[in-house]
Amino acid sequence: MSDIQVLVISLAGSDARQQQVRAELEKTSLNWRFLDAVRGSAFTSIPKEYKPAKVKKLLGFELTPNELGCFLSHKKSWQECVDKNIPTIVFEDDFCLLPHFEKVIAFLMDDCSNWNAVRLQGLSEVPQAIIQTNGDISLVRNIGDAVGATAYLLKPDAAKILLEASSDIYEPLDHFLEHYQKHHLEFLAISPYPVGITGVKTTIADRPGRLPIRGWDKARRSISRTLDRWFSRSPWFPR
Repeated sequence: MSDIQVLVISLAGSDARQQQVRAELEKTSLNWRFLDAVRGSAFTSIPKEYKPAKVKKLLGFELTPNELGCFLSHKKSWQECVDKNIPTIVFEDDFCLLPHFEKVIAFLMDDCSNWNAVRLQGLSEVPQAIIQTNGDISLVRNIGDAVGATAYLLKPDAAKILLEASSDIYEPLDHFLEHYQKHHLEFLAISPYPVGITGVKTTIADRPGRLPIRGWDKARRSISRTLDRWFSRSPWFPR
């Protein structure tokens, strides 16, 4: 398929993971390449997009360096999509392709036009509303947050929207993708998903287990979010 590009975000030196990626994508007719991931653990200064004090106030915790690296890696892929002006599949390097993967891509590229961004994988099962179907595969709207950023397909206009909306980074990448109030871009989805995950711990976003925010800290966070909604020129949690 010459009318689409495929980018696989992967840290340099992740040889075993990249070998698995090759084994998966060599089953397809797609042209693809690796996109070097941003190594968050190597940051020597805070990325300009990240405002840690405001993040802590509105989220109750700061993002880890590797969460920031993950986000910036995906931003690189969005920029590639805009620069090449071609629909782009973005993979993280812990995916596995299901048998109907190429049928899904053909369905989206040949039979559907009413999408800008499509989720190809999700971590959570949520209710779905069918938009278009060919009987076996359906373009759907998720009713809820499916979470996950292992695989998705973007048109250049959608990538441009995501780039503009992420001039400030304040939440993990997978949450940002579902944050419609921030970027006003509807991520549709495919049912059944054509991409799974390998179950290998990701080398990019090593999000630690976080204790729930409770008590006064939770109340303070709620107050901060309310003030941000009402008085910020560019609220992170819009009304």
